Amino acid sequence: MYAGTDDPWDLAGRWYERRKYALTLAALPRPRYRRAFEPGCSVGVLTRMLAGRCDEVLGADRVERAVAAAAARTRDQPNVSVRRLVVPEEWPDGRFDLVVLSELLYYFDDERLREILRLTADSLEPGGSLVTVHWNHPVPEHRLTGAQLQPYLAEVPGLLPGPVLADPDFTLATFARPLADGTPPPSPAAAEGLV
Repeated sequence: MYAGTDDPWDLAGRWYERRKYALTLAALPRPRYRRAFEPGCSVGVLTRMLAGRCDEVLGADRVERAVAAAAARTRDQPNVSVRRLVVPEEWPDGRFDLVVLSELLYYFDDERLREILRLTADSLEPGGSLVTVHWNHPVPEHRLTGAQLQPYLAEVPGLLPGPVLADPDFTLATFARPLADGTPPPSPAAAEGLV
């Protein structure tokens, strides 16, 4: 798909995409994150937006042309690095307090999908956030829709479900890893002492 264009889905231009990204960022329960991982970052539109909320962002894609486009888009963001990785076979070292799985999971068979979700949960720090966003309409290359992915996400050990947005066009879901003492992370209102 990248052979004829640097942005095959017009991620930087479509209102649909801009709205989806704005809702994705708004769904993040914390104002700031230390270290984020975005596998399947494509051309880096969301990666660039995450840079404003994170001390460090690692974007990754399996397609070299997408990696080059994402690196060019984020070149002026010193807190962003972009690498070619094939997940789940290649997973970065270290822990993250944010993982973003956007328009990615429906490409994988059950075994690899479950492995990506296991790696995600294992790499999240206590109190860390996971946000998933996936298209809800059937596509020949997609095994599942965003809504059909929800049961897989709900069964991941070690993740607590958070708010879900069931938009007609996509499903956005948030999850949290419990704190070290096993309790859920505070809500945004509780974190600011409002409740």
